[in-house]
Amino acid sequence: MDAYLRLEDERAETLHRLANLTDDFQAIVAASKDTNADDEHDPEGATIAFERSQVSTLVRDAQRHLAEIDAAVERLEAGTYGVCERCGQPIGDGRLEARPVARLCIRCAEKR
Repeated sequence: MDAYLRLEDERAETLHRLANLTDDFQAIVAASKDTNADDEHDPEGATIAFERSQVSTLVRDAQRHLAEIDAAVERLEAGTYGVCERCGQPIGDGRLEARPVARLCIRCAEKR
């Protein structure tokens, strides 16, 4: 698959996941407004706080992944996509297929 198409597919999947997570987060916040849950003293409040925190983390992860996709598209446009940022060697096709936003070849990524 063409690198640009792969990145566009990755973007579409990430945007879909982000939309679902945002909906989930808003539903959790709305549900907590309808309760008198005290996060510190009510057993149910701790669950709501945990869910809110967990979904919030997943939203941030999806947003970071979108930024990685944007950076990969910029590398593609600059002609540096698929070139390891550390050693300058090509990043293997298998690695790019599994992780289209990869900045490092597998050898350099293992050294991290």
